[in-house]
Amino acid sequence: MPSPGESISEVEIASWLVKNGDWVEKDQAIAEVDSDKATLELPAEESGIVTLKAKEGDTVKVGQVVCLIDTDAARPAGAAKPEPVKAASAPSPAATPAPEKPKAAPVEVVGTPVAKKMMEANGVDPSRVKGSGPGGRITKNDVAAAMSAGFDNSSAQAWGGSREANREKMSMLRRKIAERLVSVKNETAMLTTFNEVNMKPIMDLRAKYKDAFKEKHGISLGFMSFFTKAVTEALHLFPAVNAQIDGQEIVFHDYADVGVAVSTPKGLMVPVIRNAEQMGLAQIELAIRDLALRARDGKLTIEEMTGGTFTITNGGVFGSMLSTPIINPPQSAILGMHNIVERPVAENGQVVIRPIMYVALSYDHRIIDGKESVSFLVKVKEMLENPERMLFGAKAPAEILLGL
Repeated sequence: MPSPGESISEVEIASWLVKNGDWVEKDQAIAEVDSDKATLELPAEESGIVTLKAKEGDTVKVGQVVCLIDTDAARPAGAAKPEPVKAASAPSPAATPAPEKPKAAPVEVVGTPVAKKMMEANGVDPSRVKGSGPGGRITKNDVAAAMSAGFDNSSAQAWGGSREANREKMSMLRRKIAERLVSVKNETAMLTTFNEVNMKPIMDLRAKYKDAFKEKHGISLGFMSFFTKAVTEALHLFPAVNAQIDGQEIVFHDYADVGVAVSTPKGLMVPVIRNAEQMGLAQIELAIRDLALRARDGKLTIEEMTGGTFTITNGGVFGSMLSTPIINPPQSAILGMHNIVERPVAENGQVVIRPIMYVALSYDHRIIDGKESVSFLVKVKEMLENPERMLFGAKAPAEILLGL
């Protein structure tokens, strides 16, 4: 078992993608491995016949032997050399025997054992799930993604009626998340402050420039880039919100590495945008898209999920009106975004309808005072409601002109 990262000493075999006696090619993914930070694939180091030495669900040490590969074994007659990958990605009419092997594969190995259990438990038809594993093999991520996309009710088993209960072992990643969340509640003086943002100025700005922005930068202009930019400007003004406690010292960062919480079939992942304070809106949007796609595909590295100084989470995409997000340790604060709802508000003595988002800042009161936390969130609100402030820092162009 190779080391997935510097601080990781053991991992868990989530699922084997091969069986005892199977022929494997060099660099073929033979197992999915859960660490306390991410899910990784274990590639075969050589070609040969595999013998498994660990079971699914086993916790193994880094460096421990989990399987043997007999490199002296003769290649089976049916095992084509590197062609399975080509056949899966681009079916071509080759020789007549070639199609027979791919046809047998879906019946014999339609998915990983975990994926099969998930499909059986939820009444999911394997033919409706697109596999992303080797040779089109279905992984549990594929099943979860297909289920989240929705199925016709006629294809799923009816819920309720039975008195059965199923037990599933928590993955190492889920156990670690549970540990960290409980430790945050127990070890920090966490408090949350709230505010509301009138999203009309940003929505008007997006509507006006979205086509030109996409044409020039090749990506849509979303809300997350505005929030990230507003946060980095506010962090510059209130450095304690960007700091963290290390023993008896406070570490202040002269940069903003912003984590963006992404929901994936494996759980919540928080990839980090490095030096977000130096990025423009287009760079932030491209970075978020890249990290989010790779998070959902389980392709993030450990390094990409560690070392953040501040986190943004968006429960609004799931319809959340208000929440108290939990700090992502060892950070000291996290900003929660929520859904945008048209609400009646008072402007200049008149009641008008505006698209309003509630925002929440959870912070560690040991390092951040109430005045700093409230002022930070107010500054984020001001910049979102006056987007030009993000271009000129905390001050509007008129204030710069007047030397205010």
